[in-house]
Amino acid sequence: MPRHIAFLRAINVSGHRIIKMEDLKRMFEMPGIKNITSYIQSGNILFDAIETDTDKLVKKIEKQLFKSLNYEVEVFVRSITDMAAIIKNNPFKNESLSKELKLYVSFLPNEPAKEQVKKLESLSYELEKYKLTGREVYALIRKDSTEKLKHSNMFIEKKLGMLATTRDWNTINKIIVL
Repeated sequence: MPRHIAFLRAINVSGHRIIKMEDLKRMFEMPGIKNITSYIQSGNILFDAIETDTDKLVKKIEKQLFKSLNYEVEVFVRSITDMAAIIKNNPFKNESLSKELKLYVSFLPNEPAKEQVKKLESLSYELEKYKLTGREVYALIRKDSTEKLKHSNMFIEKKLGMLATTRDWNTINKIIVL
């Protein structure tokens, strides 16, 4: 069975929509899904699934979560193969990341239209650089204590006109080896 990762949007953020990872793992216990593991409290679930169509997996998981929680949770599913490609296709791989220079990946439900991609990428400047590849937004963010940064998950969603969920580069690299 292929390995997948579900990235849940807007749970365990600022004290809202709190879900314990043990409870979340139990919610993923359904036919066709096995070897369920969680990674940190931000809603990252690794699992093996008979189903290989990620759109079908998303619908199945979102339905189960709604049934268990009585509210909607948006889910973004990527296969381990997808995740390897995300790491390989990093457009900022020549940058030396540090406390001051961070890389984030925002997961999208589908590829945005070319005009949306151009719109977001055109907002890049010295402190915030954006590149889209397929269904992912790579954001290279340079922390500067004198300037307020625009970057956030909400900023990405607003500019692209679609939901997203964001993880830092360390999480991306750690989760793929679990």
